[in-house]
Amino acid sequence: MQDSDSATDIIVRKRRKGIYILPNLFTLAALFGGFYSIVMAMNGSFTLAAYGVLFAMLFDSLDGRVARMTNTQSAFGEQMDSLSDMVSFGVAPALIAYIWALKGLGRWGWIAAFVYCSCAALRLARFNVNTGVVDKRWFQGLPSPAAAALVVGFIWVMDDYGVVRGQDGTITWYAMSWVMFALTLYAGLTMVTNAPFYSFKDINFKRSVPFAVVVSIPLVIALINIHAPSVLFAVFAIYGFSGYGVYLWRKAKGQPTSVISISKDEPDERGLHQ
Repeated sequence: MQDSDSATDIIVRKRRKGIYILPNLFTLAALFGGFYSIVMAMNGSFTLAAYGVLFAMLFDSLDGRVARMTNTQSAFGEQMDSLSDMVSFGVAPALIAYIWALKGLGRWGWIAAFVYCSCAALRLARFNVNTGVVDKRWFQGLPSPAAAALVVGFIWVMDDYGVVRGQDGTITWYAMSWVMFALTLYAGLTMVTNAPFYSFKDINFKRSVPFAVVVSIPLVIALINIHAPSVLFAVFAIYGFSGYGVYLWRKAKGQPTSVISISKDEPDERGLHQ
C-alpha cells in the first residue's frame, strides 16, 4: 500500500514539472509577432513591422486571460511572458525606430534606442517584483505594450502618409528623425516613471451593461475604418499621455499619486515605491 502511495506521489511530482501548452502558445505567438516585426523592419517594410507589434499586443493580452480561465497559471509562464514582452515591446520597437529614423542621427540615434530598450527591461523587472503591492487598477508607469504601440504607431502613420523615404524605406527628412528621437525617449522614460496609467483590469465583461455601450461598439469600428493608422495612433497617444494627466489631477486634489501600497514586511523595498 505504501509503495502504491509513493508511486502516486512520484507521478504527481512529475506532472507538476510539466509545462502548460495553451497559454504558452499564445505567448509564443506574441514572441513571433515581435520577431516578425524586426525582420520586416530590416527589409524596409515598416507597415508590416507595425502589424507585427500590434499582433504581439493582441496575443500578449490573451495569454494571461487564457491561463486564468483554464487554471493553467505557472511560474514558467510568467517568466516566458516577461521574456516575450522584452523582445516584442522592448527590443523590437527600439530596432524599428532606429532603422526607420534614428540611424540618421548617429550616436544620438542608437543612444535613444538603447534608452528605450533598457527602460523596457527595467519596467518589466519592476513590474515582476511589485506585482503584490501595486493597485491592480493602475500600472506604475507606462506599460511596455503601450510604449511600443506609441513608437510603432507613429511610424505606421508616417509610413501610411508616405513621408519622404529612401529606396530602403527609411526616412530622408532629417527633422523627422528628431521627432522620432523625442518620442522614443518619451516612451522609454515614461515606462520607468511612477505616473499611474489605468490598467482596465477592473472591467468585468460578465456583467450587464447599458444598451448604449453595445451601440457604441459598431460606432468605434466605423471610426477606426475611417483611417485606421491615424485613429489607432490617436488612441495610443491619448493613453500614452494620460498617466501624467492623472498624476497632476491627483496632485491638485491632494490625493496620493503613488499606486504602491508599501508593505511593512519588506522595508528594503520602500525606496523603490516612492
